[in-house]
Amino acid sequence: MSTAPIAQDPAAPSGDMEKDRPLQEDIQLLGKLLGDTVREQEGQRVFNLLETIRRTAVRQRREDDPAIRNELRKIIGGLTPTEAVVVIRAFSYFSHLANMAENEHHIRRTRAHALAGSPPKVGSLAHAFDQLEQSGLTADDITKLLGEVLISPVLTAHPTEVRRRSTMRREIQMADLLDRLDRGGWTGEERAELHAKLRRAVLGLWQTNVLRQTRPHC
Repeated sequence: MSTAPIAQDPAAPSGDMEKDRPLQEDIQLLGKLLGDTVREQEGQRVFNLLETIRRTAVRQRREDDPAIRNELRKIIGGLTPTEAVVVIRAFSYFSHLANMAENEHHIRRTRAHALAGSPPKVGSLAHAFDQLEQSGLTADDITKLLGEVLISPVLTAHPTEVRRRSTMRREIQMADLLDRLDRGGWTGEERAELHAKLRRAVLGLWQTNVLRQTRPHC
């Protein structure tokens, strides 16, 4: 939730790091916008508290030091109920935003592969069809196989999926803005306007409760 750069894995191949750079930039942008929003809406003291927790957690992850772990527990254990709610909301929203950036990056990489004419990726239907064709199976062989297997689709609705429609609309709006920014070709003024719209969307997300507080009326 700050402007600090996202830590990179020094063991990762340079090519992979370069491919993931747009993802890191998106996460940094969304994290900064969220941090700015928390500072404006909740005050500098709350923002400083979040940054202290974030930095301490990063240190603990990197160093795996029991002393740092105890320091983090002490900070979190000293939170008031109101502070705890804000901290949980902030980190939950950051997780949502990071997942959104990852989804957009997956779309970005898939599109890049398609534009480059790369062979179908493992796990795709196109790759599966290529493998079947190379195996020498005929259409009749596949039809016979499908006639002998049991295919039973399962439709589920997660019992905890209670996000409000307004929240999902904000997320869709932000995903669209990230995609538009990624396409490029914008003037400085146009890019600034897209950033402003993204900032407003993050603000709207923060001002919207993630969960319903009352049962919806039917």
